Amino acid sequence: MTTPHVPKVAGIEPALPAPTHTAESATSSTPADAPPESRHTAVQDRLAAWASDLTALHGLTGQLARTRTLEAALRELLRAGASLMGARRGLVVLEPSDGLGPDTTIGLGLGQADIGDIETVPRRAQSFGRILDGLPVTGGRTATGGRTATDGLPVTDGLTTNDGLPTQDGLPTDGCPAGAPVDHGADGPEPDASGPDVPGPDVPGRDGSGCVACGRGHVAQPDIPGEPGLDPRLREVAARLGYAASYAVPLEAGSVGRFGAAVWLYDEPAAPAERQRHLVGRYLAYATEHLARLLELHRQRQTVATLREELLPSRLPRVPGVRLAVRHSSGPLGGGDWYDALPLPDGALGLAVGSVTGSGPGAVAAMGRLRASLRAYAVMEGEDPVAVLSDLELLLRLTEPARSATALFAFAEAPPGVPGVGMGPGVGLGPGIGTGPGAGMGPGIGTGPGAASGSGAASGPGAGPGTPPPGLPGPPGRRIVLAGAGHCPPLIIGDRRTEYVETSLSAPLGMLACWEAPSVELRPTPGETLLLYSDGLLRRTGEPMDRAFARLHAAAAGVPRAVRHDPEALTDHLLRTLLPEGLDAPESPEDVVLLTAYFE
Repeated sequence: MTTPHVPKVAGIEPALPAPTHTAESATSSTPADAPPESRHTAVQDRLAAWASDLTALHGLTGQLARTRTLEAALRELLRAGASLMGARRGLVVLEPSDGLGPDTTIGLGLGQADIGDIETVPRRAQSFGRILDGLPVTGGRTATGGRTATDGLPVTDGLTTNDGLPTQDGLPTDGCPAGAPVDHGADGPEPDASGPDVPGPDVPGRDGSGCVACGRGHVAQPDIPGEPGLDPRLREVAARLGYAASYAVPLEAGSVGRFGAAVWLYDEPAAPAERQRHLVGRYLAYATEHLARLLELHRQRQTVATLREELLPSRLPRVPGVRLAVRHSSGPLGGGDWYDALPLPDGALGLAVGSVTGSGPGAVAAMGRLRASLRAYAVMEGEDPVAVLSDLELLLRLTEPARSATALFAFAEAPPGVPGVGMGPGVGLGPGIGTGPGAGMGPGIGTGPGAASGSGAASGPGAGPGTPPPGLPGPPGRRIVLAGAGHCPPLIIGDRRTEYVETSLSAPLGMLACWEAPSVELRPTPGETLLLYSDGLLRRTGEPMDRAFARLHAAAAGVPRAVRHDPEALTDHLLRTLLPEGLDAPESPEDVVLLTAYFE
């Protein structure tokens, strides 16, 4: 009984060692005249080989089934294939044949620069390129002995197709069309004009392989440095990256067709054994279906994410005296969390956050309708946030009776001293203020020497509109009026305080026959930040809500002084503190919205 060895790969040990009892020994026939002991040993060998292979495949498919994203599944496919093939590196090229994307390349043991070098090789010379483009690899010998494909072009030497699929009566059981000849897509003894049939130099033998032109065959390049006729660029890149052989398999499933190809790279000339090809074929039978499901889910998520991005503000407005920053992320299925910041008449600013129940495209569409309605109500009666939310609640009950929503709307008046707002143009404070048209009042007002004339501009170094005299307190902050409907309370962050705004408890919109709640007024001083957020930020921490509120307060209180006056840096610091795994955690179903407004 012989035991085939896994091809040697320089510098590594195969992650999946070949068992003592292999598929070859298991399928070998026992002579009829063999003693009973030998026949019994052969049966045990066969059972041991099957048990070993099934155990390996069970473990690898179980790890693949636990992946939840397309990228994670592709990386697991590369890792599992490398362990089965005895390889160390590889890459998977995703190019769905329907043209709907996504088109991407992921490497195992290869950096982005290495993948870039590989992509400089012409596609016809690449094994995965011939698979994805449906180019034939095998064909008959011409009268002069040269190999040609069905398109009349010479076949690249060193490329053979092997998929390791079982055969029955010499016919492949999978891979080629019904009614195809026995040797369709199979490399085997080919007739030569000069003599009897002899195997091709790069052909391991007839094994019932599939056809690359049909999208089924696997492509092997067992000796890239020594094989004549290879593309010089392929040989150059292989030498630079240090690989000498490759084995490529197509990725396809009945639901989406051919959607990619995977390639494993060997450090030394090598070719996978029959048992390895058989195991990879069985693994791919499950892996491709799992990948097809994740591909469809990825497309749906991308569609929802695109729709959500189009419905949310593409940029934040520029409002005098306020700097805004926002971070948001939607869950895998797309949720209804939203935000808005819109300039209002007379230099005012409207800030809003909210959430619609449900997930998926329906929730995203409902979120877009709700946000558009709130913008209209804010323009008409934004100075009364209670009226805005009352109108929104009535609209929700009439048009979305099966949904509820939470919302918070804040109306920030223009600060004193903004041109065109308040006491009018030319208002000034400070000594020496003149008596001209529109002049303001203040200490030191007079008509004597030193009094300024004209539009009421103050005199003296550094004097200007709205500049307080030395020793007097700074200008008052904006007056903000806000109301909430079942939403999380805002948080005020400053040098002297970090506290939640005491909003009144109220039900979400759509939960009661008539919604009404009192508004709250606050005046943040210059240098303070108002933080609006969705409950997804708290839920993403994994803590109970009371502890999550405490964590958010502690993170806000611990913001370094150096970033406290930069809303972008402050927002990023809070996210890093609360969500160390990152904002776009794929395993979390929660949407996150974090909107900060820094008042200068």
